[in-house]
Amino acid sequence: MRARRLRRLMNLWPPFLFAGVRVLELSDDFRHARVRLRQHRWNTNYVGTHFGGSLFAMTDPFWMLLVLRNLGRDYVVWDKAGEITFVRPGRGDVLAEFRLTDDHLAEIRERTDADGKGLFWFDTEVVATDGTVVAKVRKQVYVRRKDRGAIRTRTTSPA
Repeated sequence: MRARRLRRLMNLWPPFLFAGVRVLELSDDFRHARVRLRQHRWNTNYVGTHFGGSLFAMTDPFWMLLVLRNLGRDYVVWDKAGEITFVRPGRGDVLAEFRLTDDHLAEIRERTDADGKGLFWFDTEVVATDGTVVAKVRKQVYVRRKDRGAIRTRTTSPA
């Protein structure tokens, strides 16, 4: 699926749609994404700031998605863990950006090819429109090289 179509579908995906999350950019090469969370009554907590679950949700799928689309079909990619640290109260629009670099991909391929699998941490800051950091999110992505022989055996053996 092309990036443009996926971005549109993600903007209609109920967890994003109802939380107020909007995918503003998803590059054609799946190396960069930019996401905005607008504050509404339904994503504001008791004290008038962004609900923490919405802040985490706006960052949730992107590292896994970017890595998956760039490594290709020879790898299995899953989200493994996530952490969020709230730095300041978030009010109004907040943004998050994700940039997958050549260095990221080289490290993932090198370690995964050597060890068969690996766990990789990615950091993202959620920032207010004035640049103030609202939250820091860490996501851990699991990557494993597919065993092509096992896949062939499973798909060709009789039922």
